[in-house]
Amino acid sequence: MGQGNNPLRAISKHLKSKGLQKLRWYCQLCEKQCRDENGFKCHCASENHLRRVQLFGSNPKRVVDEYSIIFEHNFIKALQVSYRRVRVEATKVYNEVVAHKSHIHMNATKWTTLTEFVKHLGSRSDCAIEETTKGWFIIYSPGDTEDALLRQNERKRSRESTDDRLMQEVISCNSLFCNFSAELSGCSVAVESCEG
Repeated sequence: MGQGNNPLRAISKHLKSKGLQKLRWYCQLCEKQCRDENGFKCHCASENHLRRVQLFGSNPKRVVDEYSIIFEHNFIKALQVSYRRVRVEATKVYNEVVAHKSHIHMNATKWTTLTEFVKHLGSRSDCAIEETTKGWFIIYSPGDTEDALLRQNERKRSRESTDDRLMQEVISCNSLFCNFSAELSGCSVAVESCEG
């Protein structure tokens, strides 16, 4: 039996590639997920992987710092979107971040544990952390600048809607005035001047 076009095999392959797989067989440098130990071993011996490892070896701190910045940005983004000014368990936010297939893995960052990362977030001015018996909790409170921008945008929107409302009133008053003056004079000249 040849390697031809086997639909069952294609379906099986597609189902295996969906979703997250074992972190153990993921290469962050190449952003490649392998299905098993043998596939990961073959990937590690590949020319492409070895070239990336060599590039990483030339400046590892820069690469780790980039991954750390991206991971922190994604984590803060999740806090901004879902948990603004709400006390939330750090593991819940972390699970939300890592649920995306293309996320940066924490083992590629400068933080080895979630606790270290949460303590780092505590040093930021917009995050308050709290350790309880249930684990670490985070409260994300955006700075004054972010709130000020939101208020400024809201004022701008209300001003624009007020301007639109006033413009509609002026237009309707003009049309009423033109109709009224046309009725009074009884001539078509007044109507033409109002329409023009």
